[in-house]
Amino acid sequence: MTRASRRDTELGLLLIVAIVTAGAYVLAGLGKTASLPANIGPFLGMILGLLGVAHVALRRFAPHADSVLLPMAGLLNGIGYVFIARLNRDLAGLQATWTLLGIVAFIATVVVVRQARDLDRYRYTFALLGVGLLMMPLLPGVGRTIHGARLWVRLGPVNFQPGELAKIALAVFFAAYLVEKRELLSDFGRGRLLPQPRALAPLLLAWGFSLLVMTAEKDLGSSLLFFALFIGMLWVATDRGAYLALGSVLFAMGSLFAYKSFAHVQERVRIWHDPWKYASNEGYQLVQGLYAMGSGGLAGAGIGLGSPQKIPAAATDFIFAAIGEELGLMGTVALVTAFLVIVGVGLRIALRADQPFEKLLATGLTLILGVQTFIIIGGVTQLVPLTGITLPFVSYGGSSLVANYVLLAMLLRISNDSVERKLRAGGAAAPAGAVDG
Repeated sequence: MTRASRRDTELGLLLIVAIVTAGAYVLAGLGKTASLPANIGPFLGMILGLLGVAHVALRRFAPHADSVLLPMAGLLNGIGYVFIARLNRDLAGLQATWTLLGIVAFIATVVVVRQARDLDRYRYTFALLGVGLLMMPLLPGVGRTIHGARLWVRLGPVNFQPGELAKIALAVFFAAYLVEKRELLSDFGRGRLLPQPRALAPLLLAWGFSLLVMTAEKDLGSSLLFFALFIGMLWVATDRGAYLALGSVLFAMGSLFAYKSFAHVQERVRIWHDPWKYASNEGYQLVQGLYAMGSGGLAGAGIGLGSPQKIPAAATDFIFAAIGEELGLMGTVALVTAFLVIVGVGLRIALRADQPFEKLLATGLTLILGVQTFIIIGGVTQLVPLTGITLPFVSYGGSSLVANYVLLAMLLRISNDSVERKLRAGGAAAPAGAVDG
């Protein structure tokens, strides 16, 4: 597939995304007020304008990049915005602003990062940046504790979670470090099933740091995501399944420590185990979410015709349940499918990357999206305890949205660079009809 056909495919998909999002916005207005939204013109213009500018940036600066990732992210972002606007008009205005900033960050990343492999040279800068951002909420005066977790920083009128960007910075560092130390970490010695003691040091250091984050910030979700990111990338770098087993044991030990140490973790485990017992107090949110998804049935009540506002924090932690009530099982399956497409394309980009650093970085970035999606959807559906992590591109959350667009731009940069190198080396492009990663 030529670079022009890739971008033309992307443009066609973006037009479909705009039509679907605008249609959902119209249905939400009809369901709520039985009239067309007065601002449907500006709304459609905003969607087409933002996605169009992002598309033009890729056409100019990354013409060989994958053609599916941006439309899928735009679809998730658009559907999320429709439901946020349907639930809370004040948050809708803020989410529109954050979407604009996210697209700006996306374009800036595509323009500034001209070669993804160049990031390898700044590995320790990214390590310090990641650790600094992760620890920033602990600073007196700027750090804020919300719902028992100290994840927020307030600078003037702006609240944000620096940990969202920290995950990307740490993924860059992990990729560079694991490429450099891959032989050492893969050497178990003759006949050994477990790594040598010196190879265990990075694993134990990552585990200890995740425990420090969990203890200091009282947040199990971010700690789990950070540790899962390192273990997943370590496994891919070394091809040693023993690291997965060791990571699972260490995670179980860390979870037990968190349960014994923090009252709010104990509360969430109790609610997860039997939310109906606490339906009138602590378990109210989860129970209402389960009721909402149950009442949605196969096709849902229709956008604007349900009662998702009964769910506390429906626009943030429980937007998946709100979508389940009004779009039903088919809507939630479509949403999960969109995430699976993004994860699948991300892993394909990793497989096709010809540079070890880019391969690991693409894997890490995809893991961030995949694990975060699993944790939040699993919490809403009672598969795992609730953690309060946002659903990528869908939930209300400014720092999360901006960080995810930066992550997306980096995946597309890796995709473009891999194809360009193959073309320069005389390799054939992907067969017609395929989408290059």
